[in-house]
Amino acid sequence: MLRRTVLAAALALTVTVTLTGCSLTAGESAQDGERRVVLATHDSFAMSEEVLDAFRDRSGITIDVRRLGDAGALTNQLVLTKDSPVADVAYGVDTTFASRALAENVFAAYRGPGADQGPQRYAIGDGERLTAVDVGDVCLNVDPAALAAKGVPVPTGLADLTRPEYANLLVVEDPATSSPGLSFLLGTIATLGEDGWQDYWRALTERGVLVVSGWEEAYTQEFSGSSGKGDRPIVVSYASSPAAEIGEDGKPRTTAVLDTCFQQVEYAGVLEGAANGEDAREVMDFLLSPEFQSQVPEQMYVYPARSDVELPAAWQQAAPQPEASATLDPAMIAEHRERWIDEWRALVQG
Repeated sequence: MLRRTVLAAALALTVTVTLTGCSLTAGESAQDGERRVVLATHDSFAMSEEVLDAFRDRSGITIDVRRLGDAGALTNQLVLTKDSPVADVAYGVDTTFASRALAENVFAAYRGPGADQGPQRYAIGDGERLTAVDVGDVCLNVDPAALAAKGVPVPTGLADLTRPEYANLLVVEDPATSSPGLSFLLGTIATLGEDGWQDYWRALTERGVLVVSGWEEAYTQEFSGSSGKGDRPIVVSYASSPAAEIGEDGKPRTTAVLDTCFQQVEYAGVLEGAANGEDAREVMDFLLSPEFQSQVPEQMYVYPARSDVELPAAWQQAAPQPEASATLDPAMIAEHRERWIDEWRALVQG
């Protein structure tokens, strides 16, 4: 998640109001009579003040943003406080944690009209309690110029990285501490199956894969194609990352290998027992509105869930949305996630 905060800060004016650490709770208002909805979300939430102000002026509802960490921390907090919700709406529970939130009955049933404009493609569970807001595909990113200098071709798929010429070129994030790291691990499991993913990671280890704790270290320090100018020309990042690496010539300096992507969907829903349920549903409708969805790419560096919202022109060239990302049943992820991470740790870290 942190990578989106870093990238969005370079190009977008983001909302700075955060309620973490404040005494205000869901259902309270800063001024008598004010309509206020608390939105619990992840640390990478960003949206222009202009868009939020326009919604407030039109609806009379002020959205207070409470950032609660990454998707895992957000989900844990929602589960722990479900009997006394910390917010009215939650946004950012992703593919890897959605089944847990649904099993714990964190969300109330509500599906707004915008859900039928594309988000239902990503429906989970009964499709009534969580609605997709954005999609962020995790995949390999490469620095073509650095690879060319080494006489190594751009990889076309996961299998290429096990070949001798790719030794000591790849940096990945630890799936135990990083959302993209976990998604990449899940992508190898989805692609290679239970019988193949462990051999694949053994081969990567033999080829000198570098494992770091999170995206920021991997992308901005170790990867050669970004600001850190590291010495690794292949990194696990996002299909959208090249949109932040467009040079003065108008062309992206990096590229995503779209045949290595794993689909990571982020959902939103009205919390069960929300103090402001009616206004919360209106905020849900806003999250799926063309106004909000059209800002999602440049504000949060992910793809909008609505199918009728076009990507920015620069994205259409540098960061087209993958057409066939790998997926896993969220219920399967919930059942096996911890075992897979433990097995990965034993294989790669010993």
